[in-house]
Amino acid sequence: MGTAPSPRIHWPRTLLNKRAAPLLMEHLHFHRQAAEDGLLHCLLLDCSGSMLKRSNLALAKGLLLRWSEQIYRQRGELAVIGFAGNQARLLQRPQKAVPHNEAWIAAIGGGGGSPLAGGLQLAERTLAKVRKSAPGKQIGLWLLSDGRFSQLPARPRHADFCVVVDFENQPLPLGRAVQLARLWGAEHVRAVDLCGAQ
Repeated sequence: MGTAPSPRIHWPRTLLNKRAAPLLMEHLHFHRQAAEDGLLHCLLLDCSGSMLKRSNLALAKGLLLRWSEQIYRQRGELAVIGFAGNQARLLQRPQKAVPHNEAWIAAIGGGGGSPLAGGLQLAERTLAKVRKSAPGKQIGLWLLSDGRFSQLPARPRHADFCVVVDFENQPLPLGRAVQLARLWGAEHVRAVDLCGAQ
């Protein structure tokens, strides 16, 4: 017995809707099967000390709040993983997005290093469980980071598409978010442009 084809983004419709703007969640269009099986957005949030220094974490939390509202209106699912110091934590388990997320998002703290590898490992474990229970679900991974990490880990296996939201605004840019997006074959969006488009 053959397996059902994996649901995919309908790129012509998505790109037509997106035009020249940065890719936003509301631009995404999927083939019919994907809409039936659902869509999970996994947001990987860099909560490191460098994100705190230039108020980037506050900006990222503002985007997270807006996106959680968008995902709720679209009847999508949301998972949020934060990473900082020497650990990664599941801040929001994969579930249908709900309204009124202000309190738990406001409580997200930060500081320390940027353990991106640990965050991605937690994302892989979390998304593997989702994939096992719902093989046809479309999964997108959104990395929100200033790119102050030392290594460029491999693309998450269980993500159907990835977007790197780049918060780097230091005087001496490293450009690692751009490099990571290229490595992953992911969309790269500057946070400043994304916030302007909201």
